[in-house]
Amino acid sequence: MAIDAVEKTLAICGAPVYVYHEIVHNRHVVEGLQRRGVVFVDDLSQVPEGRVVVFSAHGISPQIRQQAQQRRLIPVDATCPLVTKVHLEVLRFARDGYHILFIGHPNHDEAVGTVGEAPDNISVVEKPEDVAKLDFAADAKLAFVTQTTLSVADAQRTIAALKQRWPGIVSPAKEDICYATTNRQKAVSELAKEADVILVVGSRNSSNSKRLVETAKQQGRDAYLIDDASEVDCAWLAGKQSVLVTAGASAPDHLVQELLRKLQEHFGGEVQSRTLVEENTRFESPRSLKKLSALNGSSAR
Repeated sequence: MAIDAVEKTLAICGAPVYVYHEIVHNRHVVEGLQRRGVVFVDDLSQVPEGRVVVFSAHGISPQIRQQAQQRRLIPVDATCPLVTKVHLEVLRFARDGYHILFIGHPNHDEAVGTVGEAPDNISVVEKPEDVAKLDFAADAKLAFVTQTTLSVADAQRTIAALKQRWPGIVSPAKEDICYATTNRQKAVSELAKEADVILVVGSRNSSNSKRLVETAKQQGRDAYLIDDASEVDCAWLAGKQSVLVTAGASAPDHLVQELLRKLQEHFGGEVQSRTLVEENTRFESPRSLKKLSALNGSSAR
């Protein structure tokens, strides 16, 4: 949905289109959009006043929205709805007087945006070991939320540590970790036992892609994160009979297909497709994109 929002904004407005942060954490997606006239910025001062700016899938803080208004920028908000859900949970918990523990990676774009919703009422917890460092009373009014792209197993360990120390801590009504992240991790956990090596297609700054590598290694398998087929080292496959191929949530499918072709053509591989969970969730175009489209007389279905 986020990538589609950028492409439709390009079609409506023409180049250049400015995007705050990488629209998704995938090098091929980012470089492909750059070649078409998309400019990725990390500071809104880099966007000329009055221009359109697309907010990335990872979400932004209210402070960034305010800066955009001050610069009279026209926003297209491509925040993933699952990230928006976490933002709304933070706002609700803060309104109800809770101190919120955000389980995630502190410098990740998603964490920065979420923490910005209630900076005075939220603390970041990255791993179970961090729980012992927290200084809250035994009867403190606490709640937790999680980053959407975490390792499910790691998040569960951190949550267990929090509940052990503060049994009354409040959890979200529904798990925050993205269904696509969860499904891929489950697939790797289940299928890794049939493979000698695991190849994960995804970029190195993709949190959910790195979690897939970690999941594979936890199953005792060699695992490698690659941007594309060109990064495959033949030494990884020497003496190996079976390779499990998976991909991060934002990796384009054509990169996966190119890797499969290489495994077939160079190593005589036979491809077997396994589907453990059918994913049929679809997100509509952002309202802000539809509004931009209407103003310009275009279509943004």
